[in-house]
Parts: sequence; C-alpha cells; structure tokens
Amino acid sequence: MHWDDLRIFLAVARDGSISGAAKRMNIQHSTVSRRIRLLETQLGTRLIERKKSGYELTPAGDELRMAAGKMELEVLEVEGALGGQEDRVAGELRVSAINNMASSVLMPIFAGFSEAYPDIRLHVQVSNKYVSLAERHADIAIRLTNTPLDTLVGTRLTSVASAVYGERRYLGGLRASGAQPLWIGVECCAFHQSWTHAACPDHRHSFFVDDTLLTLAALKQGLGLAYLPCFMGDSASELERFRQPDPVHDLGLWLLYHPDLKRTKRIRVFREHMVAAVRDQSALFEGRLPQPSGSAF
Repeated sequence: MHWDDLRIFLAVARDGSISGAAKRMNIQHSTVSRRIRLLETQLGTRLIERKKSGYELTPAGDELRMAAGKMELEVLEVEGALGGQEDRVAGELRVSAINNMASSVLMPIFAGFSEAYPDIRLHVQVSNKYVSLAERHADIAIRLTNTPLDTLVGTRLTSVASAVYGERRYLGGLRASGAQPLWIGVECCAFHQSWTHAACPDHRHSFFVDDTLLTLAALKQGLGLAYLPCFMGDSASELERFRQPDPVHDLGLWLLYHPDLKRTKRIRVFREHMVAAVRDQSALFEGRLPQPSGSAF
C-alpha cells in the first residue's frame, strides 16, 4: 500500500463522497475512484459501499480508517519534527478561513503571502464550521472565537468588533418618523443570532438570512437593522452605524494549528505574516475607524 492511496481513502471516509474527497485533495474524481478500486484489489476486500445517502464504510473499511488515522498522526509528527529543518520554505499549505473574511479583508493578506513565498502552494478553503486539524482537513484554521480548543495551539491576531448597521436612507427615514426599526432575522451563527434576539425581544422578523454576506446584502437593500463585524459594515458606503460597538460583543480572531506542526517552517512564516498584516489593519478589525456622528435610537 502507498501512503498517498491511504490519504485518498481517508478523505473519502471523512467526506462521505468521491467528489468531496477529490475537491479536498485537488485531484480528479476519476483518480479518486481508480485509487480506491486499486486499494480494494490489493487488500482483497471492499472498503466502501455506495448508498443513497452517499458512501459508507464496510467493516473492513472502518478498520482501515482507524489504522490509517494512526499512521496519519505519525506522519504529522514527522512533518513537525523535520519541518523546522527545511532550508527552503516550500510545500502545500491549506488554510481554512471564514467566508466573509476570506473573500474580503483577508484576501489581500493571502495574496501578499503568496507573492512573498511563491514556492508555498497556498490553498484557501472556506468553512464556517468546525474543521479537524488533527485529521488534516486543513493545516491552519482562522476562526472567530473567545474559547479556542485546548487541543490546538495558535495566536490571537486581534479582536473583531461588531456593531448594528442600517442603510443610510433607511436610518434617515427612521429618524424622521420615529418609527420602531425592523430587524433582519439573522441565523448565520450563534453569536449574531443571540445578539439579535436580545436587541429584538419580540423576535418578529419578516426577512431571514443564514450567512453574513447575505446580511450585508439585505442591509444594503434597506430591509432593516442587523449586527455586522465592523470590518464589513464600515467598508460598505451604503451603510451607517445604528449603534456603536459594545466590547461585550468583541470576538477573538485566532490563527490555530495542530501542536505537531508548530515547528514547521511554512506554518511559522505564515503565522508571522498574518500577525504583521493584521496588526497593520487593527483599527479596521477593532472598529476604531472614524465614524460620522449620527443619532442612535
């Protein structure tokens, strides 16, 4: 058996689909299928079965998954031990980041890193959910949290402030009429959902969104008020703060990675690049940019 074949098998086992594994590993769907069939031929047994809901592991496949997972941890330890001895910074680096950040404020930072280290093949993966770094879903995760997992190590890059925003003309109408504001029903994350429930105790919403980028788009249409991270709200010329940031809503922006990778040079240089770049834009993340004065309700 080849380790590359086992890596492909683990990707299928974790994702539950051939296409998902192919996307994660950046290889062709046909290549994944062929390597799985070859592995089954070498072992003389079926490893996965296709069901209506996707692919499921056979008992033999489940045993191989556990064995291959142990091998993967060993490989991870070797990479960490030897990675710091590299003379040339090169190799694959997979970074999982939040969608609204990866597509906006973080993209110029990623681009700057890629330009500075052209021999590192940077893969940016968008995920707002839990990503297992131990199972190599990614090498680094950039997350908003005040309680990072104690099984990971990392760096708190900055604090991310949030405020309540509305479209400028919509807020002007509210101020002129004195009417009660409408709140957009936000279901993108537990943070914004709980803050919205507290700000709008009757929970009466006529419009709902489940993604922060959708919240931004809805606000621009004048559909009501909503919480947004200040790096998004302050960058949108159509929007204005309805309420100023409250420190109780601050979240830590963390760069997290597995302890066994902390000595790997490409992890180290990426961390150093992110720390410096985010520090230069700390006012944007922390909501400290100058704001025009306006009345709040």
